[in-house]
Amino acid sequence: MTTQPKDERLSPDDRDFVTALASGLDVILAFDQEHPRMTLSEVAARTGMNRARARRFLLTLNALGYVRKQHRHFELAPRTLQLGYAYLSANNYRTVIQQHLEDITRETGESSSLGVLDGSDVIYVGRSAAPHRLMAITLAVGTRLPAVLTSMGRVLLAQLPDEELDALLETVTLERHTEHTITDKRELRDCLRRVREQGYCIVDQELDSGLRSLAVPTFDAHGRLLGAINVSTNAARIDLATLTERFLPLLQEKAHQIAMQVS
Repeated sequence: MTTQPKDERLSPDDRDFVTALASGLDVILAFDQEHPRMTLSEVAARTGMNRARARRFLLTLNALGYVRKQHRHFELAPRTLQLGYAYLSANNYRTVIQQHLEDITRETGESSSLGVLDGSDVIYVGRSAAPHRLMAITLAVGTRLPAVLTSMGRVLLAQLPDEELDALLETVTLERHTEHTITDKRELRDCLRRVREQGYCIVDQELDSGLRSLAVPTFDAHGRLLGAINVSTNAARIDLATLTERFLPLLQEKAHQIAMQVS
């Protein structure tokens, strides 16, 4: 039997790698906000599978209750929520952090979130939304955004060992979203180095014009990284001085309280 080092992931050509399981998950992840219902051909195209292979996975997922078939179209069934719930329930620190996110929103009047790193994306796993909307897309638990363009993402990237960070950045394409977006990898690395040194990150209108956010990392009582918490606001409403002088101490205090409460 093959024994893998503790932190080493299997590669697709390893004999212990279950290709069918990976392909089934690829089919589930092919559905998103822009593709909630798809035909067999569309699923095959999005996953890079041939039609016969995609059909077998769709019919299997349908039999298991994870996919619904309506005439020529397929869509995810509510049972897929159990996959996300398994993660959320296994990480019960979210209940503690959720209360702090709501406290941040109450004290600042702005939205606050908890994010974790998944590859080159940051995933929202906790959210306390203010009444005003900040972006064209709706941010909610489960939303994925490019880590390099968000304050939570950069805080989490800054926690990576240099070798791992360099390898990840090699795979990332820096696309311009606004006139403020960092598109040079050397400049981005300098930014991440500053984030690591100062312990927080401000991203000012790089992902969306008018969107300004501040994030700090959160750890448990043993120093294990839990994720990052942020506060996001409109640049026309909250200036940078308010972020650093009022919001930053609040986030740092909340991160300290989380570390005291989560073991």
